[in-house]
Amino acid sequence: MADLHILREHTVGLAAARKIAFKWAEQAENEFGMECTYEEGKTLDTVTFERSGVNGTLTVTKDRFELNAKLGFLLGAFKEKIEGEIVKNLDALLTAKASTKNMPAKKAAAKKV
Repeated sequence: MADLHILREHTVGLAAARKIAFKWAEQAENEFGMECTYEEGKTLDTVTFERSGVNGTLTVTKDRFELNAKLGFLLGAFKEKIEGEIVKNLDALLTAKASTKNMPAKKAAAKKV
């Protein structure tokens, strides 16, 4: 068995982190056939995921994501590739959120007199 541990700090806050985690869970279900369960808490949310050969959790707080997973014997041989995909997907979601957070506000249209 191989273990995965991925930690990502962020500055988007808990509400936005929840949205990112929910999108991540949807992607995991659609792209990898995972069965995901989302549990929302006051200061910590947990996404539990599993499918044949893998199970784990993604914990979400106001300032970080922490993923812990156990890969079965067959998937353990692909640990680096699996870890790379998870990191890529999570980082893409974080980057997308950060870029929309940093966009300047739209200017109001000038009124003609």
